[in-house]
Order: sequence, then structure tokens, then C-alpha cells
Amino acid sequence: MKSVGHHNISKVLLNLLCILLCVIIFAPLCWIILNSLKTNQELFKDSLAMPQIVQLGNYIKAWKLGLYRYFGNSVLVSAVSLVFILLFSSLLAYGLTRFRAKGSNIIFIIILGGMALSEQVALVPLYKILKAFKIYNTYFAVILPYIAFRIPFTVFLMRAFFISIPMELEEAAIMDGYNSLQIFTKIIVPISKPIFASCAIVNLNFVWNEFLFANVFLNNKALQTIPIGLMTFKGDLKIDYTTTLAGLVISSLPLIILFFCMSKQFVKGLTAGAVKG
Repeated sequence: MKSVGHHNISKVLLNLLCILLCVIIFAPLCWIILNSLKTNQELFKDSLAMPQIVQLGNYIKAWKLGLYRYFGNSVLVSAVSLVFILLFSSLLAYGLTRFRAKGSNIIFIIILGGMALSEQVALVPLYKILKAFKIYNTYFAVILPYIAFRIPFTVFLMRAFFISIPMELEEAAIMDGYNSLQIFTKIIVPISKPIFASCAIVNLNFVWNEFLFANVFLNNKALQTIPIGLMTFKGDLKIDYTTTLAGLVISSLPLIILFFCMSKQFVKGLTAGAVKG
């Protein structure tokens, strides 16, 4: 009886902790959404009160004042970066788990070493390299560093998942005449959708919100992404805080929608890699 009582108490405490965490996470988001629907006068009068009239015009105004351009730049940069991150990382992770070549463990250790490389430390060398190759202040100035810096962690996750895939599946495919590329594209990729979804969400969150590289490598306002655009956006709007908040909500929507659409795959991919890897 005591064990059952302790179990119930632990369950209640765990539920209370989860509720507390949800409140801590969602409270700022709810505050931003609430005040993005107000006028500036209502915001300064009482930021916790409900708006007298819902100001959906704040979202339209934010979009027309230039957010559409920053949003489009972020979509382009994120899409290109994400495709190549997943492509290169999956091929590299598959090669490390299936082709037992000499030095493969050393290669994997070197890749893991890339996870320890700080963005701030690499900033000056990257700036000089981009200048030398004449791609500074172009989309490639941020796309290439994003790909390079996200490959190590993505390979780490994918390798753990690929190890858990039974070799018998590939042996049967070899008997049917499949080569390595066909095995990867027709067998490995379809059954690895959870880890691809997990890596896509994690990497998109980084690329979409990345500030340092975008701030240093993109001086042209026409090329700037969401994080830099919102910073200048705030300056352009001066005291129009509610419209700025509306811009923050719009910029957060893609990640929120993507996570809710792929949440099951996301959790499944990370759990499988953590437990079986």
C-alpha cells in the first residue's frame, strides 16, 4: 500500500512539474500574442488586459513594412541549408556505419570535434575566407557556414539511428541485386523518416533563428533574414511596439506549425537514436 501511495504522489508531483513548465514556456508566448492584437496605448496602459478591439491590422502592417522580404530570405536560406545538411549528413552517417574502411573511427572523431568548434572563434577566419572567394554579402555567405556547422551534430544523430537498422534488410537487398546507392535511397531513407524529421526540426530551429553569422556576413538589407530583419524592423518602427510583436509572432509560426505537424516523428527519431545507438 505504501508503494502505491508513493507512486501516486510521484505521479502528482510529476504532473504538477509538467504543468509548471508549460506555464513558464507558454506565458511569454501568450503575452506576445495578446499584445500584438492591441494598440500601443492599450499595451502601455495594461499589458495583461484583453484588447478592446482586436487589431489584426498590426499583422498586415508588419508584413507590408518589410517583413515579407526578411521572411522570404529566411525561407530560401533555411530550405537550401536544410536540404544539403540532411543530404551530406545522411550519406556520411550511412557510410560510417556500413563501410568499415580504415580510419572510419578517426573520421567520426574528427566530425564530433566539429561540435566543439565555437561560432565566435570561427568568425574572423570565415570572414576572410568569404571575402577571398567573393561570396561575402551573398546568400552563400550564411548558407555554407550553416551547412558546415550543423553537419557534425546531424551525423551524430543519424549514425546512432542507422546503427539500429538490422543488417539483414540490406543483405536481402544485395541478394536482389541492389547496389549501395539503391539500398540507401529505397530502404534506409524510407525507414529513417523519424530521424530525418528530428534532424530537420533541430536544424531548422538553428538556421531560422541564427543571428551571429547573418549579422556579420549580410550587410545588404535586401538579403537579411528574419532575426536581423526584426532588429532593424524595430528601429524602423521606432515606438510601434505592437506591430513589432506582430512581426515576432509571424516569424515564429513556421517553426511552431512544423513542430506540431512532425512532433510524433520528432520524438520517435530522437528516442530511437538515443536508446538503440
